[in-house]
Amino acid sequence: MTLCPILIHPDPRLKKRCTPVTDFGSDLQELAKDMLVTMYEAPGIGLAAPQIGVMKRVIVMDCMKAPEPPRPMVLINPEILWSSEEKNTYEEGCLSIPDQYAEVTRPAEVRVRWNDLDGAVQEDQFDGLWATCVQHEIDHLDGKLFIDYLGPIKRQLITRKMEKLKRDRARG
Repeated sequence: MTLCPILIHPDPRLKKRCTPVTDFGSDLQELAKDMLVTMYEAPGIGLAAPQIGVMKRVIVMDCMKAPEPPRPMVLINPEILWSSEEKNTYEEGCLSIPDQYAEVTRPAEVRVRWNDLDGAVQEDQFDGLWATCVQHEIDHLDGKLFIDYLGPIKRQLITRKMEKLKRDRARG
């Protein structure tokens, strides 16, 4: 398993739509393991493949909080089938936009269909933090970031902070 570097906004790869997975072989198994290790190490509750520069429709997530046992999930080619009328607002953050948080309103419940690591079709309904997380990660697969839900001034402010962070990191 490999710890992967996480892309930081603004990076053009984070704004691109990902391609569906068609090969459910050992490379996909390895990618999923690497993504889970990277997510837990960050630490985060979700990670999408484009965040590590892989332009495939793969997300991992685990919204369990200690002392509950972990519940890692790998969703390949996920799609939202249904969204509730009821909304929830959570303060969201993103591993590609470190240390920046903002309230985002999304459907409170969603029904999602995806392939598992063997290619079998799965379907489940998510609510609470799980619903927010799965929607946030699916957005990544479509080239959308949580800051895209914010007003232009707040979005520009966060983008400038990320540009400065990237310059500072490049200087060492």
